[in-house]
Amino acid sequence: MTTDTLDHIASVSLKDAERDPQGFADQLGRSFEEYGFAIIADHGIPDELIHRAEGKAKAFFALPEEVKRKYHVPGGGGARGYTPFGIETAKGMTAHDLKEFWHVGRELPPGHRFRDHMGDNLWPAEVDSFKATMLELYDTFDRTGLKILKAIARFLKIDEDYFVDTVRDGNSVMRLLHYPPIQGEPGSNVRAGAHEDINAITLLLGAEEAGLELLTRDGRWIPVSPKPGELVVNIGDMLQRLTNGLLRSTTHRVVNPPPERRGHSRYSMPFFLHFRSDFCIEALPGTVPEGEQPKWPPITANDYLQERLREIKLK
Repeated sequence: MTTDTLDHIASVSLKDAERDPQGFADQLGRSFEEYGFAIIADHGIPDELIHRAEGKAKAFFALPEEVKRKYHVPGGGGARGYTPFGIETAKGMTAHDLKEFWHVGRELPPGHRFRDHMGDNLWPAEVDSFKATMLELYDTFDRTGLKILKAIARFLKIDEDYFVDTVRDGNSVMRLLHYPPIQGEPGSNVRAGAHEDINAITLLLGAEEAGLELLTRDGRWIPVSPKPGELVVNIGDMLQRLTNGLLRSTTHRVVNPPPERRGHSRYSMPFFLHFRSDFCIEALPGTVPEGEQPKWPPITANDYLQERLREIKLK
């Protein structure tokens, strides 16, 4: 079953990808063209795993500050472990975001060619079964992302398995996010300033709590409001570049709650699905109109990632 929000952001079931592959791909692709966002139900990530991971994340963020900071890696760009409150700042902004987070990355074997820039994960000893739970969720996100990319490839009229190799061993990151209660007036700081994601696509769990908004083509901020357990998916800058702007990497933000909700934390779990580090991001054939040049020059996924991390003050 397919429904739409008032602004026609696609709200689809991943089961439709099997029942009606082309219809699912077209619905998803049109939403990504116009809004850069879609909402997906029946995504196959088990509720039990989601709730278990949420519980582990909450247990970590409830630890004393000095304990959490043991897992912060200065100069590491926030790639692994803990990033304290007040560091990440949206591109072009001066006021830091009102959040702290933990990153889980891909586990690579010794000697892997990407080990020079994809380091080992850190694991908090204070939270039981944290590692096992988060690696299970990471792998599940990874598989779900491939299903969505398959539909995107179908929409783009390219081989539906095109993206399999582009994301193999990609520098994908799962972020456990905590927006603490807001004390007093926040001033110019917001939970997450207006930004675009760096990666190929983002899969987000935990956006049921109000606050996530996207910027439409005509300059309106509209809420993204999934039902409990639904997955929000959005296009990142890398896929926008690859499609020469056909699929939109949309500006979005997390606004501060109304006064009556400021005393409550907000938690979410985005999975930033990345291309493999040496993949060259350049406009796909057929995405550049005849007689025109691509909107962006070719760049490898890792070079682009490092450039963007510096812009948001994580490096």
